[in-house]
Amino acid sequence: MMLTTHVLVGLALATPVLAVAPELGVPALAGGAIGGAFPDADMYTAHRRTLHFPVYFAALAVPALGLAAVAPTPATVALALFLLAAAVHCRMDAFGGGLELRPWKGTSDRAVYDHYRGRWRSPRRWIRYDGAPEDFAFGLALGVPLWVVLDGPFDLLVAAALAVSAVYAAVRKRLPDLAPVVAEVAPEPLESYLPDESEER
Repeated sequence: MMLTTHVLVGLALATPVLAVAPELGVPALAGGAIGGAFPDADMYTAHRRTLHFPVYFAALAVPALGLAAVAPTPATVALALFLLAAAVHCRMDAFGGGLELRPWKGTSDRAVYDHYRGRWRSPRRWIRYDGAPEDFAFGLALGVPLWVVLDGPFDLLVAAALAVSAVYAAVRKRLPDLAPVVAEVAPEPLESYLPDESEER
């Protein structure tokens, strides 16, 4: 799924805190948004393996949520929502497509790496690939209510996430064809960060 979808999910997980403890809403929303995005910081370094921990994030989120419930502070709430959103991100990636350059072809059996079991989880392809119409629709279904409920910088974040999602979804299938063109003009230090058409991960 798109990074923006994960951010919106993180915000959605944190939004109930606004009803229970409005004074903790900002750290909860910040933790959820950052946690939703965090695993994808490994985008160019063994993506969905380096920072994706579907078991360990979940195992850490449970006691963190318990701590936030009995000792609610900005730090404990932010940490709990960060870990919860990161755990959900890693689980959600298994519901999407694989790691191939053109995931709509369904040729990869690698969705997210499970460090606990020492193996890759297979893609279920409920959302066929990042940027698929159903990925955008899911983000939109989350984003519109969030935009109505939230205010300040968070409704701006939602609006930006939806705008980026719309553009990315519109051009997603064209991006693999641009990789060789970009590789020709990219400075040498950046070439290693571009996807390799021949690489099967």
